[in-house]
Amino acid sequence: MMNRRQLGFGAAVTAFASAIGLAARAQTRDPGAVAFYDGFNDQLARLPATLQGDVRAFYELNGWRPVWTPERLRVLQTAADRAERHGLARKDYFDFEALAAAPDAAEMRTTAAALGYARVLSEGRIRPETVEDLWEMQKNRVDLPFGLNDALAQNRLVDWFEGLAPTDIGYTNLSAGYVRYRKLIRDGGWPVFRQGETIEPGMSDARIPALIRRLVAEGDLSAADGARLTAMGIVYGPELQTAVRGFQGRHGLVADARIGTGTQRSLSASTEDRARQIALNLERRRWLKREVAPERIEVNTAAAIMVYWKDGRPVHSNRVVVGSPANQTPSLEKPFASVVANPPWYVPASIARNEILPRGPGYLASQNMYISNGTVIQRAGPTAALGYVKFELRDSYAIFLHDTPTKSTFNLAMRQRSHGCVRVQDAVEFARLLLSPDPSLLEQFDIAQDTRETKRISTGREISVRLLYWTAFVDGQGRVAFREDVYDRDARLAEALGIALNLPRPVNDGARIANDVGP
Repeated sequence: MMNRRQLGFGAAVTAFASAIGLAARAQTRDPGAVAFYDGFNDQLARLPATLQGDVRAFYELNGWRPVWTPERLRVLQTAADRAERHGLARKDYFDFEALAAAPDAAEMRTTAAALGYARVLSEGRIRPETVEDLWEMQKNRVDLPFGLNDALAQNRLVDWFEGLAPTDIGYTNLSAGYVRYRKLIRDGGWPVFRQGETIEPGMSDARIPALIRRLVAEGDLSAADGARLTAMGIVYGPELQTAVRGFQGRHGLVADARIGTGTQRSLSASTEDRARQIALNLERRRWLKREVAPERIEVNTAAAIMVYWKDGRPVHSNRVVVGSPANQTPSLEKPFASVVANPPWYVPASIARNEILPRGPGYLASQNMYISNGTVIQRAGPTAALGYVKFELRDSYAIFLHDTPTKSTFNLAMRQRSHGCVRVQDAVEFARLLLSPDPSLLEQFDIAQDTRETKRISTGREISVRLLYWTAFVDGQGRVAFREDVYDRDARLAEALGIALNLPRPVNDGARIANDVGP
């Protein structure tokens, strides 16, 4: 009999668990099981500290007995072989050859590997707070020891692993995209596109053959059309211009067929870098709680696009303007339950101090602003920074969605220009859409718009708002779309993961607009 001191149970394991273990030992005469039981704590101490708690909990559920039969190991290898579809490398989590070479330690190390891989699938490799300045989303949490135990008992190990990762269409489509890009790499990738002078429609340029091969590789141009256009020489003709417009739209660029600085930077990205960028975005998605509200507003701050979901389906989308690189819109998940028609703007102290008060009283008067109790306030009106409607978020660090009088910014490709809040294109009509389920609320809003009265109107329900940062996602045409890493969050995450990354830098296509000092 082993004593409690040798086992090291102490306060960590209850007397009940000890009794289960003793009973299990008494029920078996298998020398291997006895040896595993006797050496449990020694083997546990050799595992990474971050895994020891889960491993101990797992074997407590199993009565302190070994579980990895040859058949279960074969199934585990099948699960591990699917790591690539999640942007992961199997070798980072499993070394089955090394496990086979050390049979005395293989049992517990196999469990540790399985639980470590499961943790990455269910919660990600990196804690988001370590790579983002402000990240307040609902995290995913899973009882992995219980889940692994149950999966083994029910002989559904592969399904359990696959169910740990997100199963929504955004993740699964992006996962399939990653597999395609890895295949592109294995097939040789695409040629390097040399940056240089702008290629205008109708010009001839020696880079046209490389451009055609680049567009064919990602599917912006069919292989048959690519071969035909290549045979036609180096003229940048109408068919190729159409394919370039598709490429530009997929990368959030102005789709004008001019191959200028921004388009050339995107064309110059390597196959490896795009695959790594997809992997980083799969990681971000694994951080998030799997259950989402069927009615929600999602803002992709990297793409400056907003999507409204109703009954679990995307039903409306708008362009938005979000925070500049110096005033980044954070990653938040907050509810809102009211809209404010014709809202005044209570100017944050930092904006007032740095951008408004130094211009003097004449400027305040010209902008319909005044000072009350030390706060600069802008009255509601047609030129007010918040426009005709504000969507109030609860406890949101002064981050909210709103209208804007500066409509021209929605036509820019790079729409990261605000002080952190989200400016919504066609915001009044979007507010009407949200209020439309209750005609009486919609009528209140319409009357307030007609009279220009400031009025807060409840939506009658809470609607979740999620501010996300996706630089790689699958668009409505099933293509992987990319955006520049304007907030450098891909770069920080890649560094934390030890991934080399060389993504194109964004090109700001919009001059500063005078008096654009909104939130």
